[in-house]
Amino acid sequence: MKEDRSWTEIDLISFEHNLTELKKHLKPGTNFMQIVKADAYGHGAYEISKKAIQCGATFLGVANVQEGLLLRYQGIEIPILILSPSLQNEIDLILENNLVPTISELSFAEELNKRTNKQVAIHINIDTGMGRSGINFKEAEKAIAEIKELKNLQIEGIFSHFSAAENDEEYTNLQSERFRQIIAKLDFQPKYIHIANSSGVLTSKCEYANLVRLGLLSYGVYTNPDLENKICLKPVMTFKSCISQLKSAEKGESIGYNRTYKAAKNLQYAVLPVGYADGYDFLLSNKGKVIINDQVCNVIGKISMDMIAADVTGIKVEIGDEAILLGGNEESIKAENLAALYNGSSYELLCQIGRRAKRYYFENGELIASSPLLRRDFVSSDYSDDKLNNVIETAIEQRLQSKEISNLIYSDILKRYFAEHDQDIHYRRNFRHTIEFNEHKRSELKDYYLTKTTLTFTKKLQNDYFYVACANNEQLLEKYFLRKDVEYRWLLDSNLEAALFDVTSVKINEIELYSEMKLSGGCLEIRCYHPGLRELKDQEVKFSISTQTYYPKNSHQLAVYLIEMTQGVQIEFKYNDLFRKVEAVPIFSGRSKFPQITSNADSIKVSSQKEEWIFPTSGVVFVY
Repeated sequence: MKEDRSWTEIDLISFEHNLTELKKHLKPGTNFMQIVKADAYGHGAYEISKKAIQCGATFLGVANVQEGLLLRYQGIEIPILILSPSLQNEIDLILENNLVPTISELSFAEELNKRTNKQVAIHINIDTGMGRSGINFKEAEKAIAEIKELKNLQIEGIFSHFSAAENDEEYTNLQSERFRQIIAKLDFQPKYIHIANSSGVLTSKCEYANLVRLGLLSYGVYTNPDLENKICLKPVMTFKSCISQLKSAEKGESIGYNRTYKAAKNLQYAVLPVGYADGYDFLLSNKGKVIINDQVCNVIGKISMDMIAADVTGIKVEIGDEAILLGGNEESIKAENLAALYNGSSYELLCQIGRRAKRYYFENGELIASSPLLRRDFVSSDYSDDKLNNVIETAIEQRLQSKEISNLIYSDILKRYFAEHDQDIHYRRNFRHTIEFNEHKRSELKDYYLTKTTLTFTKKLQNDYFYVACANNEQLLEKYFLRKDVEYRWLLDSNLEAALFDVTSVKINEIELYSEMKLSGGCLEIRCYHPGLRELKDQEVKFSISTQTYYPKNSHQLAVYLIEMTQGVQIEFKYNDLFRKVEAVPIFSGRSKFPQITSNADSIKVSSQKEEWIFPTSGVVFVY
């Protein structure tokens, strides 16, 4: 990390230690919610969430919808509670991303109930004396009863919040008793009842609660010095930099803005390339401490936006030496003690530290992960189309270390694939295509095999109809490849009449569709429709299409193409003892180019793994 101007190190084993110690204070059967709001108090919500889940967290707590969305975007699946009141215009995002909203007022509950037709888990916040958000405890019984009548809302939890659990036992007990009385009057039992934050875990006994919310203490920062006698915690975050310059000052010379520090004697000082823009609080000017080569050094002069100075007189130091600004085992630079130097908040200090620093995550001294500079995880919806295109192209170039190749991939493949801004990217799942050849008795068709096909797949239904299309040359058929409303295409022999192609059955789910056939520009178009499909639009449904036609005997090969992104493919050719040998030549584009091929005396099958994605222009050629 020495190549970085500054960085933060997050020790996940220390975090695990803190959780283990806090859990020792829980009564049996009590679950815990890990609070990861404000990017896990500056520690990185994603990695902290993963470790907390490994340690038994059943819930995560965030401040707002956006924090919850980011965790969902990163693949976190366990329940996430939005602790603060949400806005009504955020309801759709809450529902779409399976987040649990807090109900702090009846009007939000009523609007949420209107906007959904399925059961939504909620937690009700009761203000028992915090004086912040939540339903006043005097009105709680009535409000809970009214919310309980809203048919689409499920009261999964009821909670409150201690105001001063770390240092005011009397008031904490008053809040706890107010909450207990409300819970006792309920005519139902919520799945979760919670009031204790991490300080409350140590200072209160809420026998009626079965969930606690672990916040600052889990990060190894004490909310009150008295708690050090109750639990042994380890700081999780360490903020580091390195010496960028060494300078000296003579007695009487000033250092920093406004000459707030004047040297009382000749001294040597180190310049560190961090400042208040990096989250090292301006109020630590002439007060802060840093550790350089195991020595405590005083911060001298005002904190600048991008630099601080530290007195290193009498210490053997060099440019590039590491400096610890926060964290670790030295008492003077623990977050709570640094904040105490200027009567500040350790919560605030942690949240702002390392704003321009990359995070590195360690387990047992081994680096396991890192996160970006500026604490900004990539979320595509934050970007305009032009900006997102630039990000994609630049990322490909950096990964391949070739501007020429990246331009080829971006311009000729990706840009072409996303040619229209509003183009829906279609994809299919569970693609099953069976083609069966048989002999038949019609003398006029003796040069053809009777061919039956069955195609099934699942896909989002775009319209209340779709087409099956046939043409007797590739140029005519090609126009149907680009049409969104065509789900099946077949190339007829040029000597066959279109009338010899028949759709024998077509279904969406279990609905048998109507069909209408017409000739258009030398092609056969079969429109498949049903009034009931309107109710299924924008839902993933199962398509089933069966056809009967004729295939020329002199061809000696049969090709099946995939023209959409497809997950899970099985293509089977049944030839019923017509040929002695059939070979399958797959042309698969995707992570795996070699599907499984199985055959027996009268059929051959080409299959991908169920979860494997196959790209457009893939297919298989059966040669016989």
